[in-house]
Amino acid sequence: MATKVCAHITGTIWKIEVKEGDSVSEGDTCVILESMKMEMPVEAPCSGTVEKILCAEAQAVNEGDVLLTLA
Repeated sequence: MATKVCAHITGTIWKIEVKEGDSVSEGDTCVILESMKMEMPVEAPCSGTVEKILCAEAQAVNEGDVLLTLA
């Protein structure tokens, strides 16, 4: 079952650090969100492979939005 990686704050996608198919370890930075001039990393909650990226750079997101899934 896929693990959802969600935004923990409302902000804008500043940079996507991974590509579909990449392997990540627990704690690796997957996405960087920008909110109120601060950059906040979104980390992988577990090890896995990036299955699907559901966001784009410069996209506005809300807290709880799914940014990507890990298999």
